[in-house]
Amino acid sequence: MRIWSLHPRYLDAKGLVACWRETLLAQKVLDGKTTGYRNHPQLARFRAGGEPLALIGAYLEGIAAQADARAYRFNRSLILRPPTGVVPLMTVTTGQLDHERVHLLAKLAVRSPERLTAVPAAPARPDPHPLFSAVPGPVEPWEVVSSAG
Repeated sequence: MRIWSLHPRYLDAKGLVACWRETLLAQKVLDGKTTGYRNHPQLARFRAGGEPLALIGAYLEGIAAQADARAYRFNRSLILRPPTGVVPLMTVTTGQLDHERVHLLAKLAVRSPERLTAVPAAPARPDPHPLFSAVPGPVEPWEVVSSAG
C-alpha cells in the first residue's frame, strides 16, 4: 500500500488510480471493515491525527480533485467522511517528501517516462498532498525503507 505524501499532480494515470484504490482500502481498514492491513505502517499517521476517517476522507478528496483536473471520474460517494469545512493539516517531513520523490521517479522511469519532468528535480522539493504541510525532518518513522534505499 502506498499512500503518497506527494501532491497527486505528480502521479501518472496508473499511480493516481492505484493511490485512489489503495486509499479506499486504507479507509476500509480504519473503519474496521476488513481484517487485512490493520497494522500497515502508513496508517499510523492517520490514526495519530485523532479523527482517522475524517483525515483519510480529506486525503481522498485531494486525490479526487486531481482526478477531476484530468477529467477522470472517481466516485466520491465512496468517501465515508468527506471534508465538510476546514480540515487541519497534517505534517509530513521534508525527508519523507525527498524519499517519495526518488521512489516515484523510479516508477515513472519504467511506466511513464514522459511524466518525469513533472516532478521537481533536487534540490527543489515537490509539493505535498493538499492535506499535508511540510516540516523539516528525516524520513518518517512509519516509512518502510529497504536496505537499497
